[in-house]
Formats: sequence, C-alpha cells, structure tokens
Amino acid sequence: MESVRAVLIDIDGVLTVSWQPLPGAVGALRRIRDAGLPVALVTNTTSRTRASIARTLSDAGFAVTAEDILTAPAVTAAHLAEHFPGARCTLLNSGDIREDLAGVTLVDDPGVVPDVVVLGGAGPEFDYASLNRAFGQLQRGARLVAMHRNLYWRTDEGLQLDSGAFVTGLEAAARTEAVITGKPSAAFFGAALAHLGVSAREASMVGDDIETDVLAAQRAGVTGVLVRTGKYLPQTHRAASGEPDHVIDSFAGLPELLGLTQ
Repeated sequence: MESVRAVLIDIDGVLTVSWQPLPGAVGALRRIRDAGLPVALVTNTTSRTRASIARTLSDAGFAVTAEDILTAPAVTAAHLAEHFPGARCTLLNSGDIREDLAGVTLVDDPGVVPDVVVLGGAGPEFDYASLNRAFGQLQRGARLVAMHRNLYWRTDEGLQLDSGAFVTGLEAAARTEAVITGKPSAAFFGAALAHLGVSAREASMVGDDIETDVLAAQRAGVTGVLVRTGKYLPQTHRAASGEPDHVIDSFAGLPELLGLTQ
C-alpha cells in the first residue's frame, strides 16, 4: 500500500448500512483526509442524488461534499450523452435521480417506443407491468443500459434483492446484452481515477462486494481492499473469481493498512 496516493470508497456496506455510520467509519475517513489523501466515494446507489447523499453523510458526521461523490446515475448520464446523444430514454428506477441525469431526454409516455431503456436500482417500481413494458420496448429495438448488476444489498432489515436479477432476466428474454455503466465497468473506475487525477497504481478501492467493487477494481489496475461488513459473506468470498489484495474487518482498519499514524 506504500504507493497509494488516493482512495476510492464504496458507501453502502462500507461507510454505512441503511445510511447509519458503521463503527469507526467517521473517524477513519477523517484520518485519511487529514493525511492529505484525496478520496472519491464511488457508489452504485441509485435511490438518491449526489447532493442528497452528501447531505445525509455530512449529517452523519462524514466530512464529504457532493464533489467527493461519483454515482452510477452521473456516469450513466455521461455515457448516454456520449454514445446516444439526443436519444429518447425510459427510466425504471427506485428513487428520484433526475437531477443527476441532466441532459438525458426522459420519456414517460408508455405509448412511445424509446431508443434506450435505462435500468437503475430495484424497488417496488420493478413490478410485472413495468418489466413487461421494458421487455416489449427491447423487442422493438430499444437498447438496454443498466446502472449496475448488483444482485442484492444489505439494509438494517437484512439482504434485499437488487436490479441485477432483472437485468439478467431481460437480457435473456429479449436476447440482448446490457451496457453496464456503474461498477464493475472499467469506464466507471476510469472516471473515478480521472476525477482524482491519479493513475490506477496510485489508488486503492475499498468495498464490501468482492466482485463488483474489489476484483473489478483490481482488473483496472487498482489495489483492492475487501471489508467484512455490509453484504460480505464468507461463502461469497470463497466462491469468488479471484482474491482481494487485502481483506480487513471494517473500514475502521483502513488507516492502519495505509500506514497512517494517529
């Protein structure tokens, strides 16, 4: 970890669970920032905007601003602007993220066949009628863009099903392949590194999802650190496609791993 000059940090399951700080997380982030290491909070959270996330974390004691946060919706907006300029898009997502989708033409009329079907995070909105409508739109030629493939996440009520299961189902049913814009895409990590102005070998990624956070970051050349909090499960760790560079019990242990003094 001697070469690390910046830290990428997942939020849900690493800093918080159900937006409540995990033990020692606030102090650990403060130590990292006091040491002069730039940080980016990189998250597949699709239920809130960057500004809303920043307010919630700040109220919980974390020293962060909206500029420190890179979300899957923000990266999705950039992807759509670059690859589908002017496209008509439908959005299936749980939570209002339109503020982070500036410049994206969203169409709510079910009678209009969009150019792109965009899937965010799962929730009650992912009912049969909505998924079947998206299936029909894909059959009629719409492209599929998904913000992530997360199968589940941890809340204070336990593990909850996420949209990755529905992405896979729509791909199989419509015989198409989704473009993934959030983690684990290499483009997402590239955007985070560019935001911090560091190379991959100078950065570390801390996450609770061994595949999406840690191993994906390692494939991009970033040092991966897995925490045993959030969605971490020993059986998932054992069955993973690779091994993290480092494993720690929680984010509270990161300053020591980085060699930071009290």
